[in-house]
Amino acid sequence: MPPALPLLPTTVIGSYATPSWLWTALEEIKKGNYGATDVKETLDDAVHIALRDQERAGVDIITDGEMRRWYFVQGFYEKFTGLEPIDPVRKIGVYGYDSPRRWRPVERIAAPEGLGIASEFAYAKRNTDRLLKATCPGPLTLTIHIQLRDENIYRDRLELAHEVAGIINRELKALVAEGADYIQIDEPSFAIIPGATKDWVDLYNRTVEGVNARIALHVCFGNLGSRARGKRRYGWMFPEIMETRCDELVFEFANREMKEIEIIREIATAKGVGIGVVDVKSFYVETPEDVAERIREALQHVSPEKLHICPDCGFFQLPRWLAFLKLKAMVEGTKIVRKELTG
Repeated sequence: MPPALPLLPTTVIGSYATPSWLWTALEEIKKGNYGATDVKETLDDAVHIALRDQERAGVDIITDGEMRRWYFVQGFYEKFTGLEPIDPVRKIGVYGYDSPRRWRPVERIAAPEGLGIASEFAYAKRNTDRLLKATCPGPLTLTIHIQLRDENIYRDRLELAHEVAGIINRELKALVAEGADYIQIDEPSFAIIPGATKDWVDLYNRTVEGVNARIALHVCFGNLGSRARGKRRYGWMFPEIMETRCDELVFEFANREMKEIEIIREIATAKGVGIGVVDVKSFYVETPEDVAERIREALQHVSPEKLHICPDCGFFQLPRWLAFLKLKAMVEGTKIVRKELTG
């Protein structure tokens, strides 16, 4: 049986750092030098490393590290029908938000085989005794690399995103069928794509309709190459974001020096709060006392029963050695405050 959660449970956002050998293996896979069995063995091994590192660090609620995914959302486009690839708009210089491959719809899109997240979760569940969180990009974020050029297929991005919401909803229900009881939807695009917050809230609510699990909504400001893309404020999303049908809102605070932390007081009136206390966009390794200080600051606004402790975002952009040290600091810093609260 998984252990019961302590006060101030620690968790992660989703992705874990890619081991050095996996970068090499992915290049060989791209060249066609691995067979199907080789690919499965490689990715299974990567998941085991992510699970074990989180366990060794002492994280209470872990993930599979999203080790079977590529650059957060880019791998998912291969699972959709109705899309064709187009070249990136920029290929020279520093890799950034205008560098990834784009896609465009040639017909209404579908995912007949699903997104693969339910099977990812099922494998992780068989290979850990820790509590598990399943993670899934939200529908708005999954459209971010799709360019709309034919209004006869989709009128606008919102219509496309609602199509994707239906696909994700089916995947979330498949996750629940596999035993997932804690699911996080990642929507950095709330802060990135121009639009009305009410539209994004309605889109999100359609995505989770009928999904019987604890649902967290993670909103950040982008993290490609440790660079943000969105306006790094949350205040403008309120009060509309409180209408999302989620049990928990998860926000980044550490890399913004805890700016807007007072906003969690409003969140806690109706939802749980996940606070980012480790900066994944910095090579500085927080001390446990750094983490404890940030948690204490949050506790000035909410009770400890409302808080989950996490990094700002996923660890994909960091080297593995650094990601592990930051996880350890997060866990040890949380223990300091936990002991202060409980003796």
